[in-house]
Amino acid sequence: MASFEPQNPDYVAEVRRRFAQQPYNLSIGAEVSDVKPGRVEVIVPTRADLVQHNGYFHGGLIAGLADIAGGFAGWSLVAADQGMLTIEYKLNIVAPGMGDQLRAVGEVVSRGRSIIVTRIDVFGMRNTETVLCATSLQTLKVMKLPPELLTSAA
Repeated sequence: MASFEPQNPDYVAEVRRRFAQQPYNLSIGAEVSDVKPGRVEVIVPTRADLVQHNGYFHGGLIAGLADIAGGFAGWSLVAADQGMLTIEYKLNIVAPGMGDQLRAVGEVVSRGRSIIVTRIDVFGMRNTETVLCATSLQTLKVMKLPPELLTSAA
């Protein structure tokens, strides 16, 4: 992974605070497990409402988790008054999402002034076994946050 310098010295707290403000993240039971400059890991424990008829994690959850992990990897690098929106992402599911939890690892590949590209791998985890279930590329647009979002706190 390339080395990136965050523009916000409080990037870890900012990523965790912004993550906790998003109802979708909370509704699926997602948690940030690790934050580094340009790299964020997010986990989701298995729940009956997150799996499909055969017990695998739903593909929509896998895709959403990839989007979240990549987006917050990008967010770890921007200034305190900036945020981002996903412009595009492509996801390849390469194995069923199974196990006790999903773990998504988002890493920034390229950091431009207004565009960030991330790569995300999503793993199914059961005990000590880890299986890659999806890989994704994402493009993010860096944008100035509106004033009402700058003052909101979790």
